[in-house]
Amino acid sequence: MKSTVGIMPKRAVVAVGVFLVVALLAGLTFSIVSFINDRDESESATEETAIAANPPSNTPQTEIPPQSSPSSNTSPNPTDPSRENPGGPTSPNQPSAPAEPQLSVWVDPQSAGQPWGSNRNGLLTFRGSPTRSWYGTGPIPTQPRIKWVYPASSEDRLCSLSGWAGQEVEWCGTGWTGQPAVFEYNGLTWVVFGAYDGAVHFLNAANGQPIIPPFQTDDLIKGSVTIDPDGYPLVYFGSRDNNLRVVAFDRPEPEELWRLNAYEVSPRYWNDDWDSTPLVINDYLFEGGENSNFHIAKLNRGYDAAERVVVAPTLAYHFPGWDQELLDALGDTELSIESSVAISGNTLYFANSGGLVQGWDLTGLGTDPDWRPRRAFRFWAGDDVDATITIDAEGMLYVGVERERTGSGYEASAQRTETIGQLLKLDPGQPDDPVVWSVTDLVPLETNPAHLRDDTGLWATPAIYANMVYAATNTGRLLGVDRQTGDICWEKQFGEFLWSSPVVVDGVLLQAASDVDRVSGPQGSYLRAYDVGLDNGCAGAAAARTVGGVAAEPPSGPPQLWAMPLGWRVESTPAVWNGSIYLGDRNGYFYAIG
Repeated sequence: MKSTVGIMPKRAVVAVGVFLVVALLAGLTFSIVSFINDRDESESATEETAIAANPPSNTPQTEIPPQSSPSSNTSPNPTDPSRENPGGPTSPNQPSAPAEPQLSVWVDPQSAGQPWGSNRNGLLTFRGSPTRSWYGTGPIPTQPRIKWVYPASSEDRLCSLSGWAGQEVEWCGTGWTGQPAVFEYNGLTWVVFGAYDGAVHFLNAANGQPIIPPFQTDDLIKGSVTIDPDGYPLVYFGSRDNNLRVVAFDRPEPEELWRLNAYEVSPRYWNDDWDSTPLVINDYLFEGGENSNFHIAKLNRGYDAAERVVVAPTLAYHFPGWDQELLDALGDTELSIESSVAISGNTLYFANSGGLVQGWDLTGLGTDPDWRPRRAFRFWAGDDVDATITIDAEGMLYVGVERERTGSGYEASAQRTETIGQLLKLDPGQPDDPVVWSVTDLVPLETNPAHLRDDTGLWATPAIYANMVYAATNTGRLLGVDRQTGDICWEKQFGEFLWSSPVVVDGVLLQAASDVDRVSGPQGSYLRAYDVGLDNGCAGAAAARTVGGVAAEPPSGPPQLWAMPLGWRVESTPAVWNGSIYLGDRNGYFYAIG
């Protein structure tokens, strides 16, 4: 008999073979099932994402669904995915910026009155911050002189032709609001502003010479520009040619990277300009338009392989700045948004030409896939609010209201503005009765130009400083108001409307104003400086200006330190940076004062 060592019986061989086949089939089945499950989960996740991006049509009116990107997105996509970097620049040749945080609050209310941005290297937007309450750095010059004028030749004045009242007229200089941005970049101090020649100018603050050529649009630029607060070499601005733009300035000539046309969103009412100043926070751009809509765009900033800045924006949301209740009350459809957006805490605030003051909740934007814009605050001021809302550290809103709707058909507006006033302090934490105090401005000046004699209230944005609010009115009044009580502590009267917003730096109040004689007419414009270092509410100011029980200063308020004569009419708001003042006039020139 042969030995059986190492030899398996036939039945055992068959059993092992069957076992191996079964095991192989089981493994193959498991792999197939796992693949199918993974695929199902992936498709399910994609479907959920698609649903989140396209919510059902029965979304409540105060919650707005996201929007698709407009067809005008002409920006280049980053050619190197590793350089998309939404958190900030990474190139060793570019300014650094921190990664974008997951925000628990969009704007700390305590940042009111402070500079803004991860690279706080300048006055980067109208009124300097999301709360629109920071005005630059001093010291204010004590014996001011004009350091330079741009342009140097009268033949090159900042002028162009544009429509007004159905005809082409010449517009010159810088207008409302027209505040320049001043900032440090690549070893130079840059001054960037838009003007009535339809261009954005990029000047060297040291000598007024262009650093790069102007960027030309097809119509006037009335509002103020915004420089990217995170160090990207980008400027954001709107034009009367119907376009909101993102322009890069890190190359020999400025280059448009993206634009949004006012007619690319609907529904809309009345107009198509972009006069308000954008805000950029955490890679989102916030902007209201005269198309009566508010817009939120995701910028997707980064750098390409050549280390040039790029953006790839998508218009994430847009929503109407009006509601049916406002339309029923107004008597017209002039619903443009010309005031600039302000943000405090997690609430975005803006107002429109119908006088509707609104707050929209930003909680969850960028982190919650189900986030939708939701209105959290509503207040009707009765008439046009073009002045930008200013917000203090307590979250209180300071609102300037115009009074234009006074004729037949505007009875509701006229009654409302007469009742609540033209300078308001609102507490959004008390939505049913938010008016803390108000100041009226109902009497026009006889010396005002004829077309302005019926218009009262505020076009200029109020300034807050210490315990004071400073307001300039269309009736030529410069008011110092107690921030707690709303009492007028002092008043100065000028002979013509005040559209330039007051600025306060280091206890010095700057106000551009024109002198007008009742007989001979306009006498020229001046930038004036007042010592408000003693202002701290009405009681504090009165006590500080009293010596031995006798008033040391006249009741007209703080003493004037100086008056710098400028060209014909100043409507723009000055910028102050490191002891110099930058400002344009309506005569076609731009000035550096130091």
